[in-house]
Amino acid sequence: MTQTDPQPELTTRSGVVLGEQQRLDWLRLIRSENVGPSTFIALINRFGTAHAALEALPDLAQRGKTKRPIRVYPENKAQAELHTLRRMGGDVVCRGEPDYPTSLRATEGAPPVISILGSRKTLTRPSVAFVGARNASLAGTKFTTRLAGDVSRADFVIVSGLARGIDAAAHRAGLESGTIAVFAGGLDRIYPSENEGLAHDIVDKGGTLVAEMPLGWQGRAQDFPRRNRIVAGLGLGLVVVEAARRSGSLISARLANEYGRTVFAVPGSPLDPRSEGSNHLIQQGATLITCADDVVAALNPSLIDPSQNAYSLLEGDGENYQDRDEPDESERERLLSALDYTPMDLDEVLRFAELDPAKAQLIILELELAGRVERHARNQVSLI
Repeated sequence: MTQTDPQPELTTRSGVVLGEQQRLDWLRLIRSENVGPSTFIALINRFGTAHAALEALPDLAQRGKTKRPIRVYPENKAQAELHTLRRMGGDVVCRGEPDYPTSLRATEGAPPVISILGSRKTLTRPSVAFVGARNASLAGTKFTTRLAGDVSRADFVIVSGLARGIDAAAHRAGLESGTIAVFAGGLDRIYPSENEGLAHDIVDKGGTLVAEMPLGWQGRAQDFPRRNRIVAGLGLGLVVVEAARRSGSLISARLANEYGRTVFAVPGSPLDPRSEGSNHLIQQGATLITCADDVVAALNPSLIDPSQNAYSLLEGDGENYQDRDEPDESERERLLSALDYTPMDLDEVLRFAELDPAKAQLIILELELAGRVERHARNQVSLI
């Protein structure tokens, strides 16, 4: 693919469609070293465009005293990734564009860029997430099939993570009405391999495959909680069927609760360890359900505004930080001395260090790009 000239943003009722060069810049920025979703937002807010942020990365990392030059994702690799994805029949969707799921955009740490394969329309419909045990019982699988099928016939898209057990049962039940499968790795790395046929069926039936990670990326253990946050963010509510006390399903439930989504749990036998976690959720206040009507009544789309608190991340003029007073070394040292290896609230750190917020945000960016600090949920940061 040859480089295309920058194109103007095309304004629509739902959002802004990025030009081809802007799309490449967004892909390069989120794929660059030490740039996560929160850092991406901070960079766009400060520099205005992904292109300007990319040019600033080496200098920012150097100010943060990186041990080696930061790896900025090359444009030819971004072009190759986009070309391969489109050859597969897919594309990328950027946060703030019309086809980016509104419910996901409203969540903290939403991916700035997602890769998709399949229907764009499915991404914009109201959806319900299903999670549960991989080693699901026959009863759990049958109930999930009935429940997800009834929910999908009520015009909700079924969202899950394409895992064995409950995930696969929910996807199959939602095939006819539309289902979304979220990958932990790249879209060309279907996991588990036994669900490869199911993944193809999802696309063929008008559903969508979604991934945050680049093509060729094999999902690792730490990538599955990242995947879970997207599953939780896509659904207006999340249904838990057969979850052990320590399971990824409970991570998804916690995230959904933090996002302000309704968490539903199917009660199970107290003798079955696969239901220990879901029963505990009910004790903690999750909504007990026994049929699809319980879910549909609680998530009547006419009563929910999924765009509430939605943050449309569009390129702008930025803060033009070059014209601001730069932090000096003493201010950098004050911020570093206030941080710890335990996540701390950033606002408390700034008060303790008595720093100007704009300067402090720039220092945090420098340190993060240098690989010295890490951002966490709920505006927390820690040393690495």
